[in-house]
Amino acid sequence: MKNRNLVSHFKIGALAALLPLSLFADAQPAVVSLSNTPAPSQAEGSKPNIVFLMTDDQRWDTFGCYGRPEFKTVTIDRLASEGVIFDKAYHAVAICMPSRVSIMTGRYFASHNSGFTYPHDTPVSSEDLADTYHARLKVSGYRSGFIGKFGFYIEGGDKLAIADLKKHFDYFDANRGHTNFGGGRWAETPETFDNLSKGRARTERTLKKGDSMIRFLETQPADQPFILSISFDAVKNDRDQDMHVPDKALFEKTEMTVPANWVEGANKKLPEVVQKNARGYKLHLQRTSTPELYQTLARRFAAQGVTVDTQVARLIEKLKEMKVLDNTVIIYTSDNGRQHGSQGIYDKCLLFEESIKAPLIIWDGRVAGEGKGKRVDPLVSSTDYAPTILTLAGVEVPAKMLGKSLTGILDGTQDLSQWRDANFIENLFIQEVHSAGVVAKRAGKTADFEAINKDIIANNRSYRSRGVVTKRFKYFSYYEHNPQVEELYDLEADPHEQNNLISNPEYATILSNLREQTETLHTQATAKP
Repeated sequence: MKNRNLVSHFKIGALAALLPLSLFADAQPAVVSLSNTPAPSQAEGSKPNIVFLMTDDQRWDTFGCYGRPEFKTVTIDRLASEGVIFDKAYHAVAICMPSRVSIMTGRYFASHNSGFTYPHDTPVSSEDLADTYHARLKVSGYRSGFIGKFGFYIEGGDKLAIADLKKHFDYFDANRGHTNFGGGRWAETPETFDNLSKGRARTERTLKKGDSMIRFLETQPADQPFILSISFDAVKNDRDQDMHVPDKALFEKTEMTVPANWVEGANKKLPEVVQKNARGYKLHLQRTSTPELYQTLARRFAAQGVTVDTQVARLIEKLKEMKVLDNTVIIYTSDNGRQHGSQGIYDKCLLFEESIKAPLIIWDGRVAGEGKGKRVDPLVSSTDYAPTILTLAGVEVPAKMLGKSLTGILDGTQDLSQWRDANFIENLFIQEVHSAGVVAKRAGKTADFEAINKDIIANNRSYRSRGVVTKRFKYFSYYEHNPQVEELYDLEADPHEQNNLISNPEYATILSNLREQTETLHTQATAKP
């Protein structure tokens, strides 16, 4: 790969220690304190409030606490310094719609088949929706709120979908897009939304989510715990019209570090099926393939990171004002990562670290003293988030949730010898199939997905993939390609995934074991609940 002299090799391991907040004094006012005196209604022993924060397409290494100081995430870094930061968390799937379903249901893509799985795309059923963490907590007495990008289809069409969602959400302020009901807005009282975000420009849509977040908290009953999910559109969008102008200005002269696996121009080392068919390969040539294009993109994502960070600061200050911060758990993650030109790819879907590795920070206001501030490295899947939230709330985890609760890791009681030794990862998205559906829909027709899919597979254009990641190795295969195309990386020796070991005889035993693990975990993921 051509990296030229401008490419700097940042090492996450070397920079993993949390960075002093004074580094970012020029970006945002630091959160002065993350503690307060709880109100009587939120006393010790009561169920914790839970806030689940998720960004769109934010890679794990776009934070100060994950080793990139030019990303000025001062508040999020403070949460990490006093919470638990996970160094080996992974998305079960690296594309938005199916990832969000996996997060809410605790199930793998291959299990729920919802979102970009043509020809067998399955909307989330009423039964499965009732087993999401929001639905389960609402039944147990929590006030349930959702704000931002919802991101998946609901069975039953417009009216039935909204009727189902109203069963499970007291407060719902969702975007249009990726919902077959076109988005929706409701609260316990209609006046809740009066003048909400009045006068906000498009460039302030992240601030709009913050406004709605504050309104949810202002209407929260004092004697009831809450579960609130906030799904920010940032940092997905990369146009000037999507930037909050003051935050964009912070990075105009910043020289963003360039990962060692960023590629200038086309990457001819990638499998031919990826070069010819993956949308991210083609988009890279348009949007990230020169030093100038990369810098522009990285600065925009950094700006949006600051805008989100500001909303997290607003959240904390409001919780302090309400005197409930010390009884609140805050979880911060994203729905998937993004390549940003790493490996010569622009967007996501493929199973490289930049797309599939997740940021994950969990801060618990109930934890004091020695329990604060630690980094951990057990293998975590995004399917673990729902079981974790339910367990924190003291709610039973349904058997169909395939993830594992992280609460034992958080409090140090988990026997890590009994923890998983591999994460199952997969991609079922094919741009050609998706595009055919979009074109047909615009023409008022329905695409023949079965025929299109058969042709793609027969002519070796499929890059659907699955595999496993362990603490040291990653294996995945483009299993519909004939002959099967495989990749194997030693993440310890080669964290930027530059040296495919698939043909190295020294790794034959390891390869055999990882192939077997992949098939075993795939079988478990697809088994009937």
